[in-house]
Amino acid sequence: MRKLILALIIILAMPAASFAKGGVVSAADPRAASAGQEILRKGGSAADAAMAMMLALTVVEPQSSGIGGGGFLLHHDARRNSLQTIDGREIAPRSATPDMFMEGGQPIPFMRAVPGGRSVGIPGNIALMAETHRRWGKLRWSALFQPAIRLAEAGFLVTPALEKRLAQMEKLWADFPEARAIYWQDGRPKRTGELVKNPALARLLRLVARRGADAFYTGQNGQAIRDAVGQSPRNPSVITSADLAAYRPRDRAPVCARYRVYKICGMGPPSSGAFAVLQILGLLERFDLKALGKDNPLSWHLIGEAMQLAYADREKYLADPDFVSVPLMGLLDPRYLAQRSALISETTSLPHYLAGSPAGAQARTEGVSSEVAGTTHFIAIDGKGDIVSMTSTIEGPFGSQLIANGYFLNNELTDFTFWPEKDGAPVANRVAPGKRPLSSMSPTIVYDAAGRPIFVVGAAGGKRIIMQVVKTLIAHLDWGLSADQAIGAANIFFAGDALTIEAGTPIAAKSADLARFGQMVLVNDGMPAKANAAEWTSAGWRGAADPRSEGVALSE
Repeated sequence: MRKLILALIIILAMPAASFAKGGVVSAADPRAASAGQEILRKGGSAADAAMAMMLALTVVEPQSSGIGGGGFLLHHDARRNSLQTIDGREIAPRSATPDMFMEGGQPIPFMRAVPGGRSVGIPGNIALMAETHRRWGKLRWSALFQPAIRLAEAGFLVTPALEKRLAQMEKLWADFPEARAIYWQDGRPKRTGELVKNPALARLLRLVARRGADAFYTGQNGQAIRDAVGQSPRNPSVITSADLAAYRPRDRAPVCARYRVYKICGMGPPSSGAFAVLQILGLLERFDLKALGKDNPLSWHLIGEAMQLAYADREKYLADPDFVSVPLMGLLDPRYLAQRSALISETTSLPHYLAGSPAGAQARTEGVSSEVAGTTHFIAIDGKGDIVSMTSTIEGPFGSQLIANGYFLNNELTDFTFWPEKDGAPVANRVAPGKRPLSSMSPTIVYDAAGRPIFVVGAAGGKRIIMQVVKTLIAHLDWGLSADQAIGAANIFFAGDALTIEAGTPIAAKSADLARFGQMVLVNDGMPAKANAAEWTSAGWRGAADPRSEGVALSE
């Protein structure tokens, strides 16, 4: 056991940042980053490396993401200088109804909705992986599975982050023996340095590696998904073989906009990430944040005002564009942004943060969605300059808590707004069969004035994802911080009528000055963060990982 703990310490002591003239990877777990590095060294593309990391994270970071969930992927093709995106978001099964999270005319409590079958959407990550490999893969499909298979078969060591999450599940998992069978030892959750083996997951990965993506959605694994959902001890529901067979990833047009001299691109709806990131930056562009500086309370006041205005628009207008007309062009129109930005004062906070009226908007009512702080992000850049930025999730910690063949099924349907309508108008993000729930995942690529990619970033953390990405972009592009410094800068969010600032940061020490703008300010030590990034430098690409996380960046 001492040797195992020593090995864990060595792994976690690996550098959080890494330079490379060739390829680089960054992930929230060292074992996943190592899987990506291995694939690059075997001659794999950025797409190959990213998919190997997605599979490895299924094994070693089960609390955050995996093949039981979905994700959004950006791919930059260096030769063509083009950007494509793939939507691998989960979808609601045919059994879903607009009022499935309502009882007696009111939404059920969120934590009653999460555990069990009712919250499970059709997983998208394996279908996304197949499409990614078909377009941009270089190595054999089966080769991408090998690192994850080794981790599942030989076992991996519990990290402090996983130990903390397992401890939080102890009471809830009284109803989930399949989860306890993998992650419990001696009648209690496994602890840091203890070994986890997952032979059932290894067998499934071998099967899908041999037979392709269809083996995930059909046959024994399709039955395992249906049984887990239908026989759940809590909130049993119905997913059919037709639901699984019908799943397809979707091409989405990248959403891009200018910020100062840069072009910033991200994922379109059903992700709200690119819209919200770009709108916040657009609202801030008239302010000289560089001159104000990173330690100035006014900088953070302005960021907070723009954030709250953008989130108001997000809650009212953003949803799956296959079901709802999303006025994206209107929301990002420079004239609309100028009108919204004019609401921001340099001397005082707004009394209320209400949605605006962009061109093309239909009658909607605001309905707050509930995302919790799960998810993971990873980046792969190969020697040819191809880039993948992908955010992957099963939603909350351990998703629905349901296990199928060793992996957790997501609870993504709780990302829908529980109210189907309010004040006589439909809620954009209401539940519907075949619909993809709204997300805050924000994989992002930044291009310079000459159109060259210079920065890649993404994060985990539910609705706070957007603000982690915004803060990192401002810190890097406006304040000139390196990628790792930018990730490490203070995080900001809101809670009701209060602005929340991350404890232990320079701006937290000036919270009284920030409060003088008129809004309540809370210093919050409960703002977990997990971002990953890469920046172009004179020495090549430099990867970075959040110093608050266990993540690392590795070079080829």
